[in-house]
Order: sequence, then C-alpha cells, then structure tokens
Amino acid sequence: KFFTVVDGIKKATPLLICLVAVEISDVVFAVDSIPAVFGVTEDPFIVFTSNIFAITGLRSLYTVLSEAAQDLKYLEPAVAVVLGFIGAKMIAEYFGFFIPIQIALSVVAVLLGGGIGLSVFEKQARLNEN
Repeated sequence: KFFTVVDGIKKATPLLICLVAVEISDVVFAVDSIPAVFGVTEDPFIVFTSNIFAITGLRSLYTVLSEAAQDLKYLEPAVAVVLGFIGAKMIAEYFGFFIPIQIALSVVAVLLGGGIGLSVFEKQARLNEN
C-alpha cells in the first residue's frame, strides 16, 4: 500500500517514498543519458540499449516530465547546449582531439543542472515579486 490511515489521518508509507525515488531516477537517467552516451562511447550496442532504457523510463513518466518541462524554462536550451557540446566533442574526436569522459560528463551535468537551477531560481524570483 502506498497510503495508510493512522488515527483517522491518511499517511504515506515508505513504499510510496521508494516509488517516487525510483521514478525520479528514471527521469534523471532519461534526460541526461541520451546526449551523454554519445560523448562516452560509439559502441552501437551500448548506444542503442542505453537509449532504449532511457526511453522506457521516460515513457512511464511522460506526463510528469511534460509538466516539468513547462515549468523549467531553461531546461530545453540547456539540453540544446548539451547536444551542441556532444556534437562538438564528436567532431573534435574525429580530428584527433580527445576530451576525457570525466570532463564530458561533468560538462553535461553542469549544463543540465544549471538549466534546472536557473529555471527554479527565476520562478522563485517571480513568485517573490508578486
């Protein structure tokens, strides 16, 4: 059970918290793994399977993610910059300039985190003005 009644009050159970944690990790995995996998490997099997897993997790929470995307104004531009970075990394690797995996993943995390953080900060600033 996700909820239980204690002394006439409906309360959440640890199972609900576990479900929320798992689903949030699905969304995080889906959002950052698709562009990041191209910066990590070019192995077709790994690229395909990671994208399939990301899409499956994304599909299960599509409505939640679509609402979040509307609320997070800078998420789409951040994802666009991530894709641009990954594309530039792939072009650089073609010409013999290799960017370490740790740096590539850090750039992806900072860009996505920055987009989300800036969106939340701006929303809070707008709420405080009103």
